[in-house]
Amino acid sequence: MSPTAPPLEARMAELTGRHVPFVKATVVRARRPASARPGDTALVLADGRVEGFVGGACAEATVRVQALRTLRSGESLLLRISPEETADGTGEPVVEEGAVSVANPCLSGGELEIFLEPLRPAPRVVVLGESPIARALAAFGPVLGYEITEASGADGITPEDLAGSQALVIASHGRGEEPVLVSAVRAGVPYIGLVASPRRGAAVLDALPLDAEERARIHTPAGLWIGARTPGEIAVSILAEVIQTVRELSVEVEAPPETGSVTAVDPVCGMTVSVADSTPYSDEGGDERRWFCCAGCRATYETDPARYAKADAS
Repeated sequence: MSPTAPPLEARMAELTGRHVPFVKATVVRARRPASARPGDTALVLADGRVEGFVGGACAEATVRVQALRTLRSGESLLLRISPEETADGTGEPVVEEGAVSVANPCLSGGELEIFLEPLRPAPRVVVLGESPIARALAAFGPVLGYEITEASGADGITPEDLAGSQALVIASHGRGEEPVLVSAVRAGVPYIGLVASPRRGAAVLDALPLDAEERARIHTPAGLWIGARTPGEIAVSILAEVIQTVRELSVEVEAPPETGSVTAVDPVCGMTVSVADSTPYSDEGGDERRWFCCAGCRATYETDPARYAKADAS
């Protein structure tokens, strides 16, 4: 069955629909005896999970590491995996513009080239209200590459809208504000803005069943201070504040540090692996947890942990 068969395509559509970022990894070249073939495809999620097939356990470990890096950078990459030494002779990855070459000692003589394409959905901004400011937000947002979800009343905003959103802006002039603000705070929406005067905004916050820390997450009056007066200018100031918040939080949202950006070196084969929930590990041989590219290296390590501890010490 083709690796791009409907199940994988359906999964991509599902992730995109839920605004979940992922990397599409596609084998574009394979030199035998690599197990993967051109066209084989896998999806790498921000928590390190790999769905699909782009090679054996060792190749998959390398793909995971590099894919999570592209997910954070947003730039596509051609990954070359070879059992041979890299060009500088150190065994370290060789980085070129748009490509990286990695020596993988686990490959049985084969070689792979895999195209990594990060797919990061457009940030969704939910706008509540039918005011001129709300209409201006709906007009300007797509120009910035944002997906705008418009709602005229609180009943038009679903939990799914809030859970998959980067921002909520309420510009309804007092209509249906309170329940949506509370829901957004509890859903962890990164940016929450309330269009109101300082006096009315403070009164709305005081009436919410939230603690002080939760109230502090709501921006009111919404928008950066740029001297805005007209609805269009106010919309620009709000979008500027949304951009500021989204950029500050983007790394945390796209790849949590505990699963996406931490790496370790396999003590058996020397490969760099990404520390994720699915990464094999062992607590044998001391206080320090060890991570492995595959179950085989873990089994080898556990037969004689002291041997690898001595190698580290030397």
